[in-house]
Amino acid sequence: MTFERILDAARILFAARGYRATSMQAIADEVGITKAALYYHFDSKDAILHQLTSPLLDELDAVLAAAESAPEAEDVRWRAIEGYVDVHLRHRHTLTMLVRDMTLLVQAPVADRFRAAIALANELVAGPGAGIEQRVRASQVVAGLADPVVLFRNEPADRLRRMILDGARALLGDPAGSRPRGPARGRGGGRPAKLTAAQIEHVRSLHAAGADTDEIAARFGVSRATLYRYLKNK
Repeated sequence: MTFERILDAARILFAARGYRATSMQAIADEVGITKAALYYHFDSKDAILHQLTSPLLDELDAVLAAAESAPEAEDVRWRAIEGYVDVHLRHRHTLTMLVRDMTLLVQAPVADRFRAAIALANELVAGPGAGIEQRVRASQVVAGLADPVVLFRNEPADRLRRMILDGARALLGDPAGSRPRGPARGRGGGRPAKLTAAQIEHVRSLHAAGADTDEIAARFGVSRATLYRYLKNK
């Protein structure tokens, strides 16, 4: 299928040459079609990049949202960790492309969505009421979940998954106070994981009026990462 061949060619070229150095003509040549035929499927390189990255980012949003809704903090933590690893393993070729050309990771909206996902993953792994020590350790864990997927991309996925999760457990350990205790956010007094439809509309109107995102998040008792998810899903 030409559509898929274009995406495969673009992924390879973006990783090898860099996004900015790859022209639409180069992609067409790699696929073996005319430039006009390429433009029939995609009107720009940005459209190709969006198509390449959206599945990874959409799945990452979904698994973190599912983890966030778990009833117990420990379930939240491990659902977030395992889901994060699984998504990156499923999309290891796209992740490799992004890491090889780091300029892609500063391009909006790709960069904005990755930052929001990482911020939310850090919160979920740290757990409710985490202090600075737990938050630092959580950020170390989250940072270490994706890198091995790229560095050891030729390893069988099941084996690599097991080793990554073993590493996460070793980093987290079980020192006093490191394990999240009690209910997850939104259960019995923590931060709510979800807002009502009316609250979402209020959040969006405040943001459109220029209100600071930190102030909005504090007002509604949600994290900035959760707030961003509502703002981008207009």
